[in-house]
Formats: sequence, C-alpha cells, structure tokens
Amino acid sequence: MTESGNPKPVRELSSDSLKAAVYANRQEMGKAAALYVIDYLKELQKSRDEIRIVVGSAPSQDEFYEHLSSLSEDIDWGKVVVFHMDEYVGLSADHPASFRAYQHQHFVSKVPLKAFHEIRGEASDSEAECQRLCALLSEAPIDLACCGIGENGHLAFNDPPVADFNDPVEAKVVELDDICRQQQVNDGCFPSFDAVPTHAITLTLKVFKNAAMLSGVVPASSKAEAVAATLRGPISTDCPASLMRQHPNARLFLEPDSAKLL
Repeated sequence: MTESGNPKPVRELSSDSLKAAVYANRQEMGKAAALYVIDYLKELQKSRDEIRIVVGSAPSQDEFYEHLSSLSEDIDWGKVVVFHMDEYVGLSADHPASFRAYQHQHFVSKVPLKAFHEIRGEASDSEAECQRLCALLSEAPIDLACCGIGENGHLAFNDPPVADFNDPVEAKVVELDDICRQQQVNDGCFPSFDAVPTHAITLTLKVFKNAAMLSGVVPASSKAEAVAATLRGPISTDCPASLMRQHPNARLFLEPDSAKLL
C-alpha cells in the first residue's frame, strides 16, 4: 500500500494492448480498480452531462463495489447512467440470485444515479426485451465497462459456444454452457446445477469492443486458467475475454490466486 492509500501492484504485465496488474490481495485489487474507475469518471464529468457505464454482477466484484461506493464522494453520480451486463431468463428482480438484486445490494442503492437500466429477465418476450436494450444502448456511446471474467473466459454471458467478436446486435438471448452454470453453483448463487437457469439475456461482445474503456477485476484461483488464456492464449472466442487484448484502453486487476499461471 502506498502512503496515499492507493494500492501498489506487486507485479505488472501486458499482452498486446491489454495491461494487467497483480495486487497483494483481493481488498487491494478491488480498491485499486475502484480508484482507477473513479479517476476516469472524475475526468469525464468535467465536460459531460451524461456518462454511460456497463457493470458486471458477481461475487468476484464485491471488493470493487465496496470501494467504489465508499470512495466516490467526488463523483457526480447524477450524471451516470448504468446498464448491467446480463440477467437470467425467467428470474424476477427480487429473486436473490438475480443480477438486479446483486446490483441493488452492492452498488446502485448506494449511489444516486441518473438512471439504472435493468434487464427484465422475467419479460414474457425475451427477444423484445433484447430489442429494447439494443435501442437504449444505441442512444449514445458507452464510456466504460466494468467487468469480470468467467471460469470459461466469458465476458458477461458470452460463453465460448455463443460468443461472437462481430455480433451485429448489442443484446441477445443465449444458452449458458455447463461450465458457466457450474460456476454459478461454485459462487454460491444457486444450490445445485439443475437450479441454475439454462438461458440468459446478455449484452454482447459488440458492447465491450465499442466501450471507450474496459476495466476488469478478476480474483480467485478458479479464474487462473481463464486469466492465463486471456493474456497468453490465442485471441479467439474460445476465450471471449481475449477480446480485451485488442481494445485500445483495457486494464485487468488481479491478485496472486488469479495470476498464479502467468
């Protein structure tokens, strides 16, 4: 930890355009990522009436949101419009495993946002819900996407079988692969594999490609193979997060367990 309270990485590395930093533990990783995002938002708000960001929802992001909400007294949240990345088809907003419930618990209830655009997983017509999201996302550019990486290398619910680097739309319905569904059990979000929904609405890789900045927070040894594939493997939908290596302004925040194969 530096004297200013800004965590200092124990290791830094890069691959193509993607920069990564490893921190001593999850708390320092989360705080460093939060301060990085806060600095970016503070700069944007000087000249912008609206800032549009996309956020991920998973236990891996807990420390990031903890520090983002507690250290952001200089952010004018009244300028910030938030989208979340994905939602299970069929789950209502009050279901404890829904990503809207996660966001309300960890982030959007803690800061006075201009707007929070929820993905309506319980919508009777999922395709129409995707069209609604595409229209909202197309209204103006996305300034920032705060993401994690799945155990199968996914960004949002763009699992390898459905990921498309050239997706023409901003949101779509996808079938979740088995690794992704098992991760939800491993994370404690569902009691069993069969309890995990089989389909979800996800923002596509088009959104990540076009966002002005990507900031990824990836802890835990269960993500080590995906992190190694992201930074050291081929740029391919076999590891959708490898897309970050082609982005001009992307950064990963890691800790020793997630970085152990680098």
